[in-house]
Amino acid sequence: MDLFLWGILPYIMVAVLVGGTIWRYRYDQFGWTTRSSQLYESRLLRIGSPLFHFGILVVIIGHVIGLVIPKAWTDFFGISDEMYHLAALGLGTVAGIATLVGVGILIYRRRTTGPVFMATTKNDKTMYVVLVAAIVAGLATTVLGVIGPHQELTYRDTVSPWFRSLFVFQPNIAAMSEASLDYQIHTVIGMVLFMIWPFTRLVHAFTAPVHYLFRPYIVYRSRDGRPTTARGIRRGWAPVGTTDRTPDRKATTTGKGGRR
Repeated sequence: MDLFLWGILPYIMVAVLVGGTIWRYRYDQFGWTTRSSQLYESRLLRIGSPLFHFGILVVIIGHVIGLVIPKAWTDFFGISDEMYHLAALGLGTVAGIATLVGVGILIYRRRTTGPVFMATTKNDKTMYVVLVAAIVAGLATTVLGVIGPHQELTYRDTVSPWFRSLFVFQPNIAAMSEASLDYQIHTVIGMVLFMIWPFTRLVHAFTAPVHYLFRPYIVYRSRDGRPTTARGIRRGWAPVGTTDRTPDRKATTTGKGGRR
């Protein structure tokens, strides 16, 4: 079981995550969306959505720092274990609670708002169950990692070495098998979450509006289409310092005697 959970399942998860995302992008681009329901209800959404998104962003950053940076690096910079765990407890607890409260508000909104509930699929319900389970398990590991009975063997001695060993295709199964049960449960739930990720609305997290940084300016023009200044108009897509010097077409009108 240790071999399967910590030596095989992580690579199955990566294969499903990458392959599922490619498949979803190629064959379901119209479904690549959060299916926004802001039109139906916005008051609770304005509270729950920022709490969840900002909270989960801090949680992800915390996981990257905790799993990628070796313990020897923090020791080299003079960061003691007490300082590290205190910071992890404070920041992780605040971010975890914000994320949990945010997703709780979103679930409450989805359950109590008729049109939003009608638009909720079985896929959404499964995603919410796994997502909440991952958040709750993460909060539990954060608290138990500091005040629990396994303080002498933390995730920096077990989960982190195992996680880094996956990238060199030499999984440190022994290190992960020595981790406490709460860390193992949280890790398994996390892998399940990433395996269903491409097939749920969570896939929108992989879409960043980078093209917004390079799109043309919105071009406004007068009703008659003539330049508003004598210097000409610089189109939104034209380089700075250039102007459109195209001669202006004068409007034509027909009056008495056929004068144009």
